[in-house]
Parts: sequence; structure tokens; C-alpha cells
Amino acid sequence: MKTFYINAEIFRGNRFEKGVLAVEDGRIVEGGEPCEGDRVIDLEGLTLMPGLVDVHVHFREPGFTEKETILFGSRAAAHGGYTTVCTMPNLNPAPDSVENLERQLEPIRRDAVVRVIPYGCITRGQKGCGELVDYPSIADKVVGFSDDGRGVQEESLMEKAMSEVVKTGKPVVAHCEVNDLLHGGYIHDGIYCHEHGHKGICSESEWQQVERDIRLAEKTGCQYHVCHVSTKESVELVRQAKARGVKVSCETAPHYLLLTENDLQEDGRFKMNPPLRSVEDNLALINGVVDGTIEVVATDHAPHTAEQKSRGLQGSAMGIVGLECAFPLLYTYMVKRGVISLEKLVELMSVNPSRLFSLGEGLRVGAPADFTVMDLNAESVIDPDTFLSKGRSTPFAGWKVASKTMLTVVGGVIAYKDEHMQIIK
Repeated sequence: MKTFYINAEIFRGNRFEKGVLAVEDGRIVEGGEPCEGDRVIDLEGLTLMPGLVDVHVHFREPGFTEKETILFGSRAAAHGGYTTVCTMPNLNPAPDSVENLERQLEPIRRDAVVRVIPYGCITRGQKGCGELVDYPSIADKVVGFSDDGRGVQEESLMEKAMSEVVKTGKPVVAHCEVNDLLHGGYIHDGIYCHEHGHKGICSESEWQQVERDIRLAEKTGCQYHVCHVSTKESVELVRQAKARGVKVSCETAPHYLLLTENDLQEDGRFKMNPPLRSVEDNLALINGVVDGTIEVVATDHAPHTAEQKSRGLQGSAMGIVGLECAFPLLYTYMVKRGVISLEKLVELMSVNPSRLFSLGEGLRVGAPADFTVMDLNAESVIDPDTFLSKGRSTPFAGWKVASKTMLTVVGGVIAYKDEHMQIIK
């Protein structure tokens, strides 16, 4: 039996066109006419695109299931239109061995409703120092290697890590942060910080390590990806490295594109790492997206309990949720305002991460049927109470948005369906 998705605007060949998508046995197949027994789903007025791909999420299992789990996190991903997500390794136990990685893979196999692919650690215990992981032992089960949440502090250790990881064909994915430059800071070292008596995180703490790692990637030939870029200096360093042919890529997140330190409030939902930066940094990030320096938008979905986010800017845990509002935010405030095209947004949130991390094949015949269907005309207000994630903390609560996920399909199976979505037999 085939399933025919008809009358949609479908993203094919880097553009949208009216068409039909046919699925059989979990894969995209040639269309034709429906036969008796086939299922037909009418998507008139809706937009069908390859499933969104997020290469930077935190699902907290094992070790911190009071914050999030594979089940809740993957349901949230499907609700947001994501079909593939990559989970960061700040877990307990950290995925630094076959045995510890299995502690994460078991609930993924049991509970995930989208494709969930873990990262392995760079260092034992995900400490950012000490002993390196035996990369070949887990390389076939991970998307890459990261110590996200910590920067690898020693240059010699990072060089050795890149020299070993390059042999596996996987990327090093780095949280760039120089510990010696933090000085107890927790928001950007800028105007708001100084006017309100907070401790600041300087931009150098990020870009100095980006600069170092790019130099090491160039030396070792390792594929290198920078997490959650937030400063203008980091953008320029990546731009220059790309021009030299270094195998480097980077991501930013919706909050860095849509917010600055000027939007800060004395509320834990505005606290994340790296912090919201200056207007100048924000403009550099937007320009980096427009000119292709920044190829990926990831959410850094980082749920915490309500209590952990209730202690204001100083005392709250770092991190916000993002899977369920990322696409509507960027569609509303970047596409509809003419900053980027819808096609560009699909590239940033699906095509490019899939290509860079070998995570998908798009909407071609023979590929797994991983796609999402959006109603781009739907209007709503971001309400954390409707999130499927355990986390509720977002600086975007109350923002008006266009676009709504109507259907998310993973391997031909419906992972999420809006209550108003009609299926016609």
C-alpha cells in the first residue's frame, strides 16, 4: 500500500513546487495514480519540506530525566517538525565508551519517535581535559565527538583529539569557551551587565578558542564544527577559514539571531550559554547567515526544571528550550520580513545539517520518508504550556508567530499529527 500526499507545495531541487509525494514501505517512491487500498492525504494549502534536522539538542537521558527524556524530547522534536536530532553528551554516565553509550542507546531504541543520534565525548567523562576517548570503538554509533558544555582547554589535547578523530571520518564539534576568561560571568559582558551589577562573560572567551581550533583543524585536516556561535569575531574567523579551504562549519541558534543583550530581563528564561550578545554581534550573525558563513541553525534545546530556571539571571541554570518554536520564529521574523527566503531557511534547518553530518537524503525517490508539513498561514502565540518537552523556559513566550506543524513523518510513520489534520482514505 502506498500513501499519497497530494496538493502540497513541495521542496524539491532547492525550490518549492506544487506536487505529489508518494511513500511505500517507509521510503519515497515514484508517484503515479493511487490504486484501490492506497491512502491519500490532501495537503491543499500546506507546505511539505524535508524533515528539520537539529545537530545540537540535550535530551538529558541517562542521568537527568527530571529535566527531559528521550521520549519527551523526541515528541517535542516531532511537534517542531524535526525528524532527526543529535544529542549532546553531558549525561551521566557520559557516552565515552561502548558500555556508557549503550545506556543512552537503549532508551533511544525504546522511546524515540524521531531519529535520535548521539554524540560521543572528546574526553573521558566529558571533562574537557584528561584522557581522550577511544574514538574508533564508538565511531559507528555516533554522529561526531563533542564535549559540549565544556571547551577542551589544552591546545595539545585538542590537537591530539583532532588527529585521532580525523581517522574515523567523523567531525569534532566544539563548545568553545576559555575557562580562564569566564571570571564567574553568566551574561554578556556588555551594557546590561554593567548597568545592573551582574558578572559578565567576555566575547574573547568564545572566539579565542574558535581561533585556536580552526588553526588545529587546518593542521590536522579534521572536519570541525563550531557550536552556537554568538560573536562577530567568531563569524569572521569562520569566514576566513572557509576562504582558505579549511573543513570548518558552524551553527548559531534562533535566540542569537532574534535577541540581543538589550532584550534581557531579570528572568532565568533569558539565561543561556553562550549569552545573548550585543547588537553588533547580532548583525554579524545575520550577515553570516545571509552570506553562507553560518550554514546551520540549531536550537541548543536545553531543558531544565521550572525550579532550576526560577532563580533569576544570576542563579538560574544555563539553557532554554527551542525545538517547538524555532521554525515559526525564524519563518515569522526572518523570512516574512525579507531577511532570508523560505528556501534559505530550509537549507539552514534541514539541507545543510543533513549534508554536513551525513544525516539524510532529502525528498528524493528511494530516500527514507522523513518530512514535515507546515501551515505557513497559521497564526498563534508561543505558549510554553503547549510544549511536549518537559522544559518550558523560553524567552519567546508570548511572541506572535506564523506557521504551524501539521504533520511530521519519520520513515513513513506519522510521528506527530495536529488535531486538525484530516486524513482522507
